[in-house]
Amino acid sequence: MIVTFLGTAAANAYPEAFCRCKNCERARALGGPSLRKRSAVLVNDDLLIDLGPDIMTASNVHGHPLTGVRYCLQTHAHADHLDTSHFLSRSPGYGVVGAPRLHFYASPGSLRLAAQLLERDCAPASFSDPEVGEHLNLEIHQIEALQSLTMGRYRVTAFPANHDPIVDPLLYAVEGDGRSIFYGTDTASLPEETWEGFHRCRQRFDVVILDHTYGPDEPGSDHLSARQFIEHVARMREEGLLADQARLFATHIAHEGNPVHPELADFASQHGYEIAYDGLVV
Repeated sequence: MIVTFLGTAAANAYPEAFCRCKNCERARALGGPSLRKRSAVLVNDDLLIDLGPDIMTASNVHGHPLTGVRYCLQTHAHADHLDTSHFLSRSPGYGVVGAPRLHFYASPGSLRLAAQLLERDCAPASFSDPEVGEHLNLEIHQIEALQSLTMGRYRVTAFPANHDPIVDPLLYAVEGDGRSIFYGTDTASLPEETWEGFHRCRQRFDVVILDHTYGPDEPGSDHLSARQFIEHVARMREEGLLADQARLFATHIAHEGNPVHPELADFASQHGYEIAYDGLVV
């Protein structure tokens, strides 16, 4: 599988456009990998994880069209991960030609919020109304934590995140072409239910992409910190959840406590992992 990072920042991007903190000013000066859009990834050319607000810009800037996307796994319905205007903009009514039908997978809580956001812009019809699906070239699928399903050539398993319970946040394992990816953002320390689920579903990951919102000198809270990232990876290794040559990537990086990319990458290399950056292809 090919994984393309369309964005690697936390909720307010990096640099935050309104901020004059040291990290934001240095990121502006350095440019390149230190400039981060809000988090989303593309798997091969047909599977998107998070229909986020910056995916249009990312597609154009990094030269990865989304014209082949057939599936979208939504982690949750917070604004930095879900922009429902994309449902409209990719539809035939907006002049889009040749786009395949989008199969959109999300938890019950995220679907409820997505419905409210979309119905605001899409007349009084229900989000799940078949006519709306035809109008938007869209098919909605509800997925629950610890559920596995097949999507085309992929086997996907959803795991519970430790995040805002209102939106039923999910993390995803994606298996295909003999490889397995774990995409784990947004979350604080993983719940034991998730660790147990890894073993029950016989997971062994070739690539782990994990939340790294807070920096090396910060404690974790509603998201993971750098130190917690290191602890989670160590536990994965101890419990046999990592393939022999597994690669480990940090994403969802906030400007407050994470330094600019070269410095953060140097810290990560000392602890056996990598810092993802926008446009990185693995």
